[in-house]
Formats: sequence, structure tokens, C-alpha cells
Amino acid sequence: MRLLIVAMSDSVHTARWIAQIADQGWDIRLFPSVDGGVVYPGLRNVTVYHSLSAGRHGMEKKLRLQRNELFSMARVFVGVRLLPLLLPGRRAGQLQRVIAEFRPDIIHSMEIQAAGYLTLEAKKRLGHEFPPWIVTNWGSDIYYFGRFPEHGKRIRNVLANSDYYTCECQRDIALAGDFGFKGRAFPVSPNAGGFDLNAAARYRCPGPVSKRRDIMLKGYQHWVGRALVGLKALGLCRDMLKGYNIVIHSATADVRRAARRLQRETGINVHILPKGTAHEDVLRIYGQSRISLGLSMSDGISTSFLEGLVMGAFPVQSWTACADEWIEDKKTGLLVPPEDPEAVASALRKALTDDDLVNSAAERNYLVAAERLDQNLLKPRAVGIYTAVAKERGISDGR
Repeated sequence: MRLLIVAMSDSVHTARWIAQIADQGWDIRLFPSVDGGVVYPGLRNVTVYHSLSAGRHGMEKKLRLQRNELFSMARVFVGVRLLPLLLPGRRAGQLQRVIAEFRPDIIHSMEIQAAGYLTLEAKKRLGHEFPPWIVTNWGSDIYYFGRFPEHGKRIRNVLANSDYYTCECQRDIALAGDFGFKGRAFPVSPNAGGFDLNAAARYRCPGPVSKRRDIMLKGYQHWVGRALVGLKALGLCRDMLKGYNIVIHSATADVRRAARRLQRETGINVHILPKGTAHEDVLRIYGQSRISLGLSMSDGISTSFLEGLVMGAFPVQSWTACADEWIEDKKTGLLVPPEDPEAVASALRKALTDDDLVNSAAERNYLVAAERLDQNLLKPRAVGIYTAVAKERGISDGR
């Protein structure tokens, strides 16, 4: 089977998804939806179509590149920003040529605002000579962007022109229908794949979760991330945090500054994980955390939320994601408004004082993880998406 994936090549979600299908003997090729010249470390058994690249440093040997090398990330940085200005529509034309030359059996765009819009433009250029198209909804693709007229129309066009749809929230199945999707929607499944639960168990701190003294905060502060609200809420709980460590992963610059200020003004221990911290180390810290705190104005099922769930950390999560499809509010986690630090602080106080709540939640959430996040269950499901499409369209899987 020849499979063309249009997605962000520097994304861990892209790499983890492809890892699930990379051993099937298929010819898998990746067309970066954002042409930045960067490939996520560990991506393997796939051909990548970059316009520009700074070479193979740090890349898997099994990774194949189709690109022009500039041998300097600075040159790549300038090049990928100048080319769209000088040659509008260039990337859609490149995708059109790749499809015409590679002739994929299936095309799969992962994420809508970059990959979906780009794939739609290529389809318009190719007309009827287009393979079956799977669209995957990431995080806020419809739930957030669908509220804006300039995006709403484009989302409808993507869904109207696609044949298959995948997402990680039941909420987004309904939204796709509201936006005019008429094709086949596959069962919801995490976009980043599953977990090796046996390996993850080695990183869990033994004993009851109530004895743990770390709190993990997702550090995104941007168009939807609200880590600064989380820091303010933690500051409101300063009287309860003696002996606790606040650990922040994926911290943006303003969050790092605010975290240092919080530590200086309150004496609360704050540790910021360096960029590029290994996934195993992130899991290890979740495995010694009493609470997992994640706040955003919009999301799908946050990977950090799932990591905390697997590792036993008690979830305090904004209700604007679809965490309610995984936990029961006030029993196996607490759902909070993303921009109300007082409400978040109240939830944190509950999670800091109710030992029975966090211990029982850890047990129940692990059963959920075993049923819904085991990679041994999710990998065949990912492979099954493509084999189901191939069967419906009379395509040989080529193994």
C-alpha cells in the first residue's frame, strides 16, 4: 500500500502515530504541512518531502529525505519564510506533484488548519484524480476554529471533500456532522497513539498517590493555553504547598518568568523541565506527582492529561477539553474553568487534602487506561483504519 500523510513533521503526535504503522511493509511518505525543514527525532521508515533541509544531523538512519539541502538551520529559517511570500501557492503545487508522481492509494491529512487546508487546495488542482482522503481532527481544529467565520467555511469545504474522518473526542464526531461531513467516521482514538503500560508501570512511584509531593503543570501559555492561570491558582494555595514541588513541562517564556517570580515571592519550590526532556522522564515525574494540572481554552484529549492518567496523578483539567469523556467530575478528577484562578485553587485544595479521593481515583483511572490506552489495543486499531479503507476501495495492502 502506498500511503501519503500530510502533517507537521516536527510533531511528536505525527511521529507517534506513524510509529504505529511503520512496520506494516507499506510505502509511507510524509509531506510536511508546515515546511520548516525540521523532522521530529525518532521518526523512521518514512520518506519526508521537505523543500529545504539542514541535513541529517540527529535523524534516524531509516528516514529518507526528498529535499534541497542548505546545510544551515539559519538559511532554512529564512528560506521557508521567504518562499511563501515570493511564490504563493508553491507548497500546494508541490503536494499536487507529489500526489501525481507517487500516486498514493490513500492520503491522510492530520490536523485541519494546516494539513487539511493544504490538501484541499491540492485536491482542487487535481480534480477527480484524487485518492481516498482521511481527515484527522486535532485538538481545537473544529471546536475552536469553527467559531470563526473565516475558518468555518474552509473547515466545511475540507469535510465536504473528504471521505473518512478520525478524531479523539465524541464531541468532535458530532461537530463534524454539524459542519457537513457525510463520510465514514472511525471510532474515537487518541491521536498520539497508546502507551506501553508495562514500561510505564516501572516509572510509577510505589505506594499511595496521596504520599506523593510533586504537582505537574502543563506550561503552555498561548492562544488557548492558560498555564499562567494555573500558576496564579498555585500561588493562592501557597499555605498548603510546604514540602511540595511544582514541576512545569513545555513551559513558554512568559510561564518561565512567572514561575521564577512565584518561587521568589512565595518560597514554593518550582522546577522547569528543559526543552527536549525525554518522554520517559516526563512519565517518571507524572509517576511521582499527586496532581496533574492542565488548563486551556480549547483542546482535544490532551496528551499530558492522558500521561497523568496512566501514571496515577490526580487530574485537575479545564472543562474545555473532552476530559469529561475519560473521568467523572468530583470522583476521578476535577473539571475547572480555564480562566478562573480562584476556582482552580479551590479544586487544588480539594486534591491536596482529600487523600481518599486521589487514591481511589488513581485506581479507577488506571482501569480506564488499561481499557482505552494500551498500545497493544490501539496499534491494531490504527492499522485497521487503513486496511478498512483499502478493503472498501479495493486496494491491496501490499504486505
